[in-house]
Amino acid sequence: MRFPRIVPFLLLLLLLTACHAPERQQEQVFNLNLSSGSLESLDPAYAKDLYTMWTTHMIYNTLVETDSNLYLRPSVAHAWDISSDGLTYVFHLRQDVYFQDNPLFNGKRKMLASDVVYSFRRIIDPAVASSGAWIFNGHVSGAEAFTAPDDSTFVMKLVAPFRPMLAMLSMPYCSVVPHEVVNRYGKDFRSHPCGTGPFQFALWDEGNMLLLHRNGSYWELDGKGKQLPYLDALQITFYDSKATEFLLFLQGKLHFTHGLDGSFKDLVLRKDGVLKPEFSRRFHLKKGRYLNTEYLGFLTDSSLPQVRNSPLRFRKVRQAINYAIDRGKISTYFKNGIGIPATGGFTPPGLAGFDTVAHYGYHYDPEKAAALLSEAGFPDGKGLKELTILTPENYVDIVNFVASELKAVGIPAKIEVMQPNILKQQMSRSQAVFFRAQWIADYPDAETYLAFFNSRFPAPPNYTRYHNAAYDLLYEQSMNLPDSLRFRAYRAMDSMAISDAPLVPLFYDQYLHFTQNNVHGFAENPMNLIDLKQVYLK
Repeated sequence: MRFPRIVPFLLLLLLLTACHAPERQQEQVFNLNLSSGSLESLDPAYAKDLYTMWTTHMIYNTLVETDSNLYLRPSVAHAWDISSDGLTYVFHLRQDVYFQDNPLFNGKRKMLASDVVYSFRRIIDPAVASSGAWIFNGHVSGAEAFTAPDDSTFVMKLVAPFRPMLAMLSMPYCSVVPHEVVNRYGKDFRSHPCGTGPFQFALWDEGNMLLLHRNGSYWELDGKGKQLPYLDALQITFYDSKATEFLLFLQGKLHFTHGLDGSFKDLVLRKDGVLKPEFSRRFHLKKGRYLNTEYLGFLTDSSLPQVRNSPLRFRKVRQAINYAIDRGKISTYFKNGIGIPATGGFTPPGLAGFDTVAHYGYHYDPEKAAALLSEAGFPDGKGLKELTILTPENYVDIVNFVASELKAVGIPAKIEVMQPNILKQQMSRSQAVFFRAQWIADYPDAETYLAFFNSRFPAPPNYTRYHNAAYDLLYEQSMNLPDSLRFRAYRAMDSMAISDAPLVPLFYDQYLHFTQNNVHGFAENPMNLIDLKQVYLK
């Protein structure tokens, strides 16, 4: 474990003064920790993990963004138009957005439509090797894909209709960057970030501490016309232990923490996921929908030798496994009430396309499971080969419970613990026949879950190698439908896939956000993206 060197408060004030922060009665410095132990980059082109997304969201802006209910709203684009054929997107940009101060600029540097063109072309540049290139690859083509007819108009042209594209543009990958700074630093732009966001880079002692200052030229105002953000600085540390992080939070040294180390779960939470009384007076807990479906996956391509003789090639066996598992017990006894039993489809609550009254999905019914086994030719499990469930170590307790549930209905099962990166490699190479995994939404559209079952796609996303021609056709047809019809098609696709049981949805996740009592204005959304623009300490 590495311990960061906390910046002394007097030095912090000197840094703030040097940044020409506006005069305040009391400096407001917000402290949080990112328990990865490090941060790979502050370049949004590589915002592939949660903590990089959090930090780039603080420094940069995108054309559009999502609110706390996942509705798309204007950001540096104040309006947009989409052609009736779904191929042309025209964005009208704000005229009061400036990049953060930088020695490479000759005075104030206004954000222009050409900056959006540059930023998007950079994402798909093979030399940059952005982990977000998939956003545009296959959807745009040629030099005319991104253009700027004038300084305030940005145009994007697709090769085929793809209605989720607007939601994808809210991802931090699609942040606007200035070409002067990127070209000057090259790969070192990762540690010399410059954007248009509410906070600007001040200091980064990698692995120890990151300091961001208030952007005094930020364009966004609150509802009363006051300039955002309210905070003067963010101090981010990198203790790699969640237990250490929570202890620091209990000591009042952090204003915010998320999630909960297993050693604190029973101490802090009741079995229904509510704070115990002795803690509810000390700090706040917000529990909300998190677009993450935890599941067990099956490799379903029977042309593969590892599937050809597996009982999992039979749909009714996979359905029996779905009915054999009591998801409610997982949520109550292993998650302390965090998470919603996934008795519907793969798409989680919180997305348009989730069916609130779905008649598809699986509930706990061991008798139904036994009946399906008999129909599949394995009465009471006779003749079934033992199944091996591959799992990372942090899910061993839940997967052991699943194995015991399967044995109770006659399905012999054992678990094999694997390193997460090795398991992911096996899933990607179609070598994992029965595995424990999760699918976190990349953007706020249910298509990010439904692409999982499209046979045109490799693994990822299609780790199960599921193939259904009717599903693929409906997927293609849905991409340029009006929203009401598109969401209806989404529900039909979800139902179609779940009935074929290429996986077992276990539970729809929820986030846990803890804040000190003096923190106000903290915002988040079901993407688990936090927003500190309107946070103040009182």
